[in-house]
Amino acid sequence: MAVEDKHITYRIYLVAFTIFLVAACIVFKLTKIQWVEGDALRELAKKETVKSFVIPANKGNIYSADGSLLATSIPNYKIRFDAVAPKSEVFEKHIKSLSDSLSKMLGKPSSYYQLELRKARANKSRFLLVARDLSYTEYIRIKNFPLFNLGAYKGGMIVEQETIRKHPIGEIAERTIGYERITPEGKPDGKGIEWTFRKYLNGKDGKVLKQKIAKGQWKPIRDVNEVDPQDGYDVISTIDVYIQDIAHHALLKQLKEYKAEHGCVVVMETKTGKIKAISNLGKLKESDSTYFETTNYAIAESHEPGSTFKLVDMIALLDDNKIDTSKVYNRQGGLILFSNKYKVEDSHRDGPQIISLARGFEISSNTIMVQAVYENYKNNPQEFVDRIDRMGLNKPLGLPFQGEGKPYIPQPKDKEWSAISLPWMAFGYGVSVTPLQTLTLYNSVANNGVMVKPQFVSEIKEWNKTIKKYNTEIINPKICSQETLLKLRAVLENVVKRGTGAKLYSKDFSMAGKTGTAQANYGKNGGNDKHYISSFVGYFPADKPKYTCIVVVHKPNTSGNNYYGVDVAGPVFKRIAQKIFTDTPSSNEIKNLNKKDAKQEIAFNEYYAKSQSEIKVIPNLKGMSGMDAVALLENLKMKVKVIGVGKVKKQSIQPGEALNKNQTIVLELS
Repeated sequence: MAVEDKHITYRIYLVAFTIFLVAACIVFKLTKIQWVEGDALRELAKKETVKSFVIPANKGNIYSADGSLLATSIPNYKIRFDAVAPKSEVFEKHIKSLSDSLSKMLGKPSSYYQLELRKARANKSRFLLVARDLSYTEYIRIKNFPLFNLGAYKGGMIVEQETIRKHPIGEIAERTIGYERITPEGKPDGKGIEWTFRKYLNGKDGKVLKQKIAKGQWKPIRDVNEVDPQDGYDVISTIDVYIQDIAHHALLKQLKEYKAEHGCVVVMETKTGKIKAISNLGKLKESDSTYFETTNYAIAESHEPGSTFKLVDMIALLDDNKIDTSKVYNRQGGLILFSNKYKVEDSHRDGPQIISLARGFEISSNTIMVQAVYENYKNNPQEFVDRIDRMGLNKPLGLPFQGEGKPYIPQPKDKEWSAISLPWMAFGYGVSVTPLQTLTLYNSVANNGVMVKPQFVSEIKEWNKTIKKYNTEIINPKICSQETLLKLRAVLENVVKRGTGAKLYSKDFSMAGKTGTAQANYGKNGGNDKHYISSFVGYFPADKPKYTCIVVVHKPNTSGNNYYGVDVAGPVFKRIAQKIFTDTPSSNEIKNLNKKDAKQEIAFNEYYAKSQSEIKVIPNLKGMSGMDAVALLENLKMKVKVIGVGKVKKQSIQPGEALNKNQTIVLELS
C-alpha cells in the first residue's frame, strides 16, 4: 500500500511539473509575442482583417458642340443565382412565379428557367448566370422578382456591377470618339478622344479602409474615406451631331452604291479649324456589304492624292511669279512622254488642245499642269519642293491622336529622286499626304490664306466651370499673297461651274473645289492590284466660305466606268452642302425701321384721337382694324368678343348708345 501511495505521489509531482513547464512555455511565448514578435504579428493580423479598397472615380462625359452626349459611363449589371442559399420550402414556393417573371422580361419560356434553376439546385451550383448586360432600370425590376426580393442570403440573388462606356448616338463618329482599354498583355491602350484626353476624363480614384467581418464581408472602418474620389472632367468636342449625321449617311450611301472598300469624309469650320463632322467607314472583309468605323482613315491613311494636289502647283507657280493663269499650253493630244517612255496622260484626251493654265486646272489636265511645273522648275526642283515644305505638307499636322499618318514629299537630294520625280509630283503622284492635310491646305485658301490646325476638342469642363479652353491654332498666317489667293478662289469656283466638277453645280448655292482620281498600286504585281481613289475637296459658300470638306473613297467599283472623283466623292460633298444650306434658317436684315408709312400714320392718328377723347357713348368702329378696335374698347373697360379677322364690319352695340363699363360687345371682322 505504501509503495502504491509513493507511485501516486510521483505521478502527481510529474503532472505538476509538466503543467509548470507548459505554463512556463506559455508565459515565455506570451512574453515573446508581446515584446519581441508583437509588432509583426499585429501588422499581419491587420493585413488579414483590414484592407484598403479603391473607390472608382466617375468618368467624365464627352459632348458634341451642340450639347449632345457622345460618350458616357453607365452601370451594367449581371445577375447570378446561388441555388444553395434559399431553403427548400422557400425555393419551391417561389420558383414558378420567379420563372414566369424572368420569362416575361428576358423572353425565354418559363419552363426553360424552371429547368435551369432546378438543375442548379440539384448540382448545388452557387453561381448560375441568369442575365447579363442589364440597365439600372432592369436591375431594379429583376431585384423585385419573387425569391430574388428576399435578398442574397434568403433568395440567392447575386449582383455583379461594372461601369461600361456607351455612345448614345450609336456608331456615328465612333472611331474619333475612340476608346480606352487594357490589351491582352495587360498594357493600357486606346484611340481617339477617349484615349488622348484620358487624364481629364478619368478623374482620380479614392480609397476607403474596410475591416473583414463574418462570411467574407467587409465594412468601412470609418464614416469618411481615406481619400475621396475625384470625378473626371467633361470634354466638349467640336463635332456637330446634325452635320455629322448628314456626312455619315451621305458617305455610307456612296460606299454602298459603288461597293467601295473604304472611305472618309471630314467637314471643317473654315475660320476656326473646328472639325464639325468626321466619318471613317470600311469593310472588315472585301466580301462584306456592311461598313464600320474601323480605322480613322482621315488622320491615319497617307496616300497619293492625285489631282487634288494640283492646287500646290497653282500656289507655287503663281506665288513664285513664274507664270499667270492666262499662260497658254498645248495638251498635245492629252499625252506627253518623259524619257521617251514614261506617259503622262489626261483622263479625257479629246476637246480643245490649246488652253490656258487656268482652264487646264479646271478640267484637271495632267499634261498642262505637268508642263507648267516642269518648264518652270526643272532647273531648280528644290525651289518647288521648298514651296511645298513651307506649306507644311512635308510633316504631320501634330494632332493629339495616336497613329497620325506620315506624309512623304520627295527631296532632290534623296537617292530615290529621279528624272520623273518632279513631273509626277505635279499631278499628285510620288507624294503622299493624309486627307486631313489636303483639307487643311484647301481650308487655308478658303480662310483668306490663314492655315489653321484641325481642332477636335474645344473645352474641358467641370459642370459649368471651364477647366481648359482650346483656341484656334494658326499653322501659317499666310500661305501665299492676296493676289494669288484671289486667282485660286476663282479657278476653284470655276471647277464646279464649268470644269470637272460641273455635275455638282447648283444655281441655288455656290461651291468651290477640286476633283481627284488617283490610281493606286499601279506598279505592284504587274498592275493586277491597281485600283482607284476618288476624291473631292472644297468649300462652301464659294464667296464667303463657312465650311471646308473633303471626301475620299478607296477602291470604288469600276464596272460602270464612272469611278471619277466627281461621280463617287462629289455627291457626298454636294449632299452635305445642300443640306446645310437648305436646313439652316436664313436671317434677313430689316432696314429703314424708322421710315414712316402714310397709311399707318393715318390709322394710328385716328385711333389715338379716339382713345384720348372722353368717350361717354359707344364709338363707331366700322372700318377700324380689329386690333385697334379691341384696344380702344378695352381701354373703355368693356369686354370684347371678336369673330373673324380683318377690319370691323359689324358691332353688336350700335354707335351712340350709352357706354356701360364691363359691358360685352361683339365685333364681326372681315
